[in-house]
Amino acid sequence: MAGITVVRFNTRGTTSEAGTSTGTYDNGRAEKYDVEAMIRYCFDTLKNAQLWVVGWSFGTSIAISHARDPRVKGLILLSPTLLDIVDGDLEFWAQDGRPITALIPEHDDYLKPDQAKVRFTVVPQVNLIAVDGAKHLWVGEPYVHRVLSEITQIVAPERLPLPTEI
Repeated sequence: MAGITVVRFNTRGTTSEAGTSTGTYDNGRAEKYDVEAMIRYCFDTLKNAQLWVVGWSFGTSIAISHARDPRVKGLILLSPTLLDIVDGDLEFWAQDGRPITALIPEHDDYLKPDQAKVRFTVVPQVNLIAVDGAKHLWVGEPYVHRVLSEITQIVAPERLPLPTEI
């Protein structure tokens, strides 16, 4: 809808309609190699010089922990859980200073907006966006449109507003 290139991948051992990805789930540690490979692919093959890393749920922990390549413009976190990060991960981003936007569903299963304010206190540049009525999975409207619009606002604001009909 916004002409944004999206590269999506499953983490190690994840099953979807497309099958099961290779490798073994490693609580976010070995997944760093997947993130590093994705970043190289985006820069070297796709020649994308404006790379933002978007993570959803467990993917937010992967992004926080491993998307540290200095060419990455910043992070967009959807339903961050902060369950799989380790000491120093948030502090890295605080010192680094690159922008982080986190969309926090009002009815999230893992991290609600008031909890997110406390947990992200260490990162002064984080933009926390509490989304009233939303749940962890962002299912249905208006939540899907809201997430896509927030991402577009960061990555390609000139392409807003997004269409609401085909």
